[in-house]
Amino acid sequence: MKSFFVTGGAGFIGSEFVRVALKSYENLKIVDFDALTYAGNLENLRGLDDARHIFVKGDICDKQAVLDAMPEGVDAVFNFAAESHVDRSIESANEFVETNVLGTQILLDCARERGAGRFVQISTDEVMGTLPERDDAFFTEDSPIAPNSPYAASKAAAEQFVRAARETFGIDTVVTRCGNNYGFRQFPEKLIPLMISNALNDEPLPLYGDGRNVRDWIFVTDHCEAILEVYEKGSSGETYNIGARNPLRNIEVVSGILDHLGKPHSLIKPVEDRLGHDRRYAIDPTRIETELGWKARIGWEEGLAKTIEWYVSNEDWIASVKSGEYQEFYERYYSHRIAQ
Repeated sequence: MKSFFVTGGAGFIGSEFVRVALKSYENLKIVDFDALTYAGNLENLRGLDDARHIFVKGDICDKQAVLDAMPEGVDAVFNFAAESHVDRSIESANEFVETNVLGTQILLDCARERGAGRFVQISTDEVMGTLPERDDAFFTEDSPIAPNSPYAASKAAAEQFVRAARETFGIDTVVTRCGNNYGFRQFPEKLIPLMISNALNDEPLPLYGDGRNVRDWIFVTDHCEAILEVYEKGSSGETYNIGARNPLRNIEVVSGILDHLGKPHSLIKPVEDRLGHDRRYAIDPTRIETELGWKARIGWEEGLAKTIEWYVSNEDWIASVKSGEYQEFYERYYSHRIAQ
C-alpha cells in the first residue's frame, strides 16, 4: 500500500491535497501531521476515510514527534506546514524562521532517517520577489531568489536547505512554487475569503494602497493536482512553477466578488499599504505544462463562483474560524488602518 506523510494537512491547501490524493490513489494511506495552529482546522478534514487517513497532532519542529509519526519507508513526504501570512511575518518573523526553516530541516532529517522515497517541498512564488509592472514580465524557474518579506525569506531559506539535503545526502527532492490559491476552506485572513466574509456582512473591505498590486490566482484543486504530477513525474532536484496563467490586480478580484454578490463597490475601503508590498507576481508555468503535461482545468470565473457559493453556504464555518485569536489579529492589524 502506498503511503504519504503530509504536514500541514489540516490547513487550506494541505487538506485539499489530502482529498485529491485519496481520490487519486485507491491504495493510499496518509499520515496527516498538523500542529493545529490558528490556520489548521479539523473541520477541513470532515468526512475523510479514517482507514486511509490518520491524523496526528504534532509540531514539525519536534523531531521525536515527527519520527514517531512518520512510517518507515514512506513513499513521499509533502511539506505544506508553514507560517504563511505576510502581515503576521511583518509583526514578528521569529515564528516564521522556526517553523518554515528549522521545521523543514527537521523534516528532511526525519525523511532521511525513515528512508522516505521522495521529499516534496511546497514553496511560493514570493521567494522570487517582485516583477516589473509589465504585462510581459513573468517568474520562471530560473528567476533569481529575491524575497522581500520575512515570510518569503523564510520560504526561500527552506528551499536552500532542501537543495542542500539533496546535494549532501542524496535525498530525492522536488520543489513546487505556486501563486495565490483560492477555493473552499481557506482561512479568512487571506484576501478572497476575507472579502467574501466582510461583503456578506456589509462590512468594509480593507484593500491595500491603490489596489493595483498583481497576484497570480489558481484554484486550489488545480494546484494540488499539479503537486501530484510533480511527485509522480518531476525530475529529482528540480523546481516547478505552478500557475493558471491568471494574473489579476487586487482591485479586479475584490470588484468581481462584490459584483457576484450584488454588493456596492462603496464597501471597498483603502488602507495604508503593507510594508515592502511586492507590486507584481505572475507565473510562467511552461515547464510543468510541457515536461509533465499538466495544465490548470478551472478558469477564474468558474472558480470564483464556486468559491463564493461555498462560503455563502458555509457561514457557520466562517464564524467558527473567525473567533478568538483571528478576531484579535484582525482588529489589531486592519481596523485602525481603514481610511475614514
